[in-house]
Amino acid sequence: MTLPGWRDWAFALKTFGAGMLALFLAFWIDLPNPYWALGTVYITSQVLAGATRSKALYRVLGTLLGAVVTVALVPNLVNAPELLTLAIATWVATCLYFSLLDRTPRSYLMMLGGYTAALIGFPAVGDPGTMFDVAVARAEEITLGILCASLVNTIVLPQSVAPVISGRLDLWLRDARGWVIDVLGRTRATTDTQATRLKLASDAVAFDALATPLRYDMTGAERSADAMATLRQHMLMFLPIASAVSDRIETLERASALPQRLRTLLDAMAAWLASGTTEQAEADRLKADADALEPGLGERPSWDALVLASLLARLRDFIDLRQDARILQRHIADGTPVTEDLTFRYTAAARTIRHRDHGMALLSALGVFLTILVTCAIWIATGWPHGSAAPMMAAVGCCFFAAQDDPAPFIVSFANSAIVGALGAGAYLFAVLPLATTFEMLALALSPALLACGVFMAQPRTAPLAMGAAVNGSAMIALQGSYTGDFAAFTNASVAVIVGMWVAAIVTRLVRSVGAGWSARRLRAVNRRSLARAAGRQGAQNGLELAALMLDRVGLIAPRLAALPSDDAEWTADLLAEVRVGINVVELRRDRRQLSEPARAAVEALLVALSRHFAAEPGKPAPGLLDAVDGALDAVSRDARRAAGRAALMGLVGVRRGLFPDAPPYRSTLPTTTHPELAA
Repeated sequence: MTLPGWRDWAFALKTFGAGMLALFLAFWIDLPNPYWALGTVYITSQVLAGATRSKALYRVLGTLLGAVVTVALVPNLVNAPELLTLAIATWVATCLYFSLLDRTPRSYLMMLGGYTAALIGFPAVGDPGTMFDVAVARAEEITLGILCASLVNTIVLPQSVAPVISGRLDLWLRDARGWVIDVLGRTRATTDTQATRLKLASDAVAFDALATPLRYDMTGAERSADAMATLRQHMLMFLPIASAVSDRIETLERASALPQRLRTLLDAMAAWLASGTTEQAEADRLKADADALEPGLGERPSWDALVLASLLARLRDFIDLRQDARILQRHIADGTPVTEDLTFRYTAAARTIRHRDHGMALLSALGVFLTILVTCAIWIATGWPHGSAAPMMAAVGCCFFAAQDDPAPFIVSFANSAIVGALGAGAYLFAVLPLATTFEMLALALSPALLACGVFMAQPRTAPLAMGAAVNGSAMIALQGSYTGDFAAFTNASVAVIVGMWVAAIVTRLVRSVGAGWSARRLRAVNRRSLARAAGRQGAQNGLELAALMLDRVGLIAPRLAALPSDDAEWTADLLAEVRVGINVVELRRDRRQLSEPARAAVEALLVALSRHFAAEPGKPAPGLLDAVDGALDAVSRDARRAAGRAALMGLVGVRRGLFPDAPPYRSTLPTTTHPELAA
């Protein structure tokens, strides 16, 4: 943890001010539980102003949804506690399932709709006749806290996300540029290039967390939000394209078939990248040089000619991507919308494609469902006064951390923060607050603890603990319009909160917790199933759409690899190769319709074999798969003079290099045509 700076203290002061504003208004309006407004401020406040605003509307709508559902369920089922428990547990689980399928702020609508029903419903079962009034009041208190947090974050020293994005973007582009310059310069770096590629993928996916607040920045920078979304997809597409360039260069060098003119072009591109120039004329000149090297494939091209043609195609793609990235970066820096036509326009259409993990969402829903049943059973069986806090906070804990691979440690940490909050609340409730006779004295008394929580909330490592202490502490104090210090009620409620969270941690560990390595392998398996469907003429109809989905998963896999032993992560070397294969498979499937009948039949036979390969467990390809690829190359080479045939050949080269990087060069069974231009 770094020492708090002035921005951390500013955030703490802003959050405390928003909390006191919400508390004052709740007292003034005479809401029954003003502390909910205070706690909500600390739940919703984020360091970046846009991050707070981006979730505000969805939090409000989710709160209203939860209140409506509670009013519908509790009065009708209060006399059947088992059914009521099942109904609320089912509702929370269903909402959590759908919220986890959406990785945007919209997910907060369903998540809040779920656990708000638990927050309102369980404490109100003792007096169902007042259910409507309680639901309205609770919705008002939570909405008031959300609005106060958003208002203060907007008008008091709002921290824009734009400088953060610019700084991280510069670092990402610098790392990517260094990697590609090494590739073009045929440098055999000592560092692990695979680790570099995966880190770049992980960092590119992480821009999602910044791109969303950018849309709600309200400093003018939000005009570049679409540019950021497109650039994020361009950044991901750099990886398979640059990886393919590296593979083709290595293949040609190994065969001693890298022409001198191509070496000159690669050196020129490396110098172009190192210079940082954005002049379109220079990019056009490099593309023209690449066009001049294009081999005439003829009807029976050699393997070296095919690899050279594939390399030149990927180089042109890279030049287009790089120019587009520079344009988009400039718009982000200037806070302006994109008005130019991008050259590599395909990624813009795929920028909203994201992986949806239905399996883990279902497991998380099952976890919160069982947790609510267990805590309600304990509450009902024991007749525990204030025991309603157990299922209430258990639901909150499960929902807060459901996106983690193993939510249990986070729930335990949240429970520990509740212990800290309870100790602080006890000290305040029975030693300090009896002396606070005015709101000003109350605010002064609360300021040391809440300001400390705010400062630690600004530090990523301590933010969950600090937020939990502030929220749980304010709830346990249960501030009212007049002082009511009841030690028995306070103790019962505090113990129930902590027990509920510990039960949530135990149940989660039993039914939901998985390791990072397990998640990484599962995401890789999902990618392979996508490839099997693509080869089997299902799924995405565009190679870049499939690549966008697969790259999103690669970006999710990358940060989890740190948890794997180095000798257990060998399979990660295939991740980007599989993405490249996926692009080529979809393009092959599309181009086969324009091929001659023999070539089409050979490609379709290969697609069937590829579908079987990716549907099977990862491992060495079946012995006949390489023969199927080479047979398709033989058949399609007869169509090499046609555009569709040339495109299909490039796809087959990509498939062969992706699946069989160590295989001997392709040798046609047909008579070979000589290509003197390769010696140029």
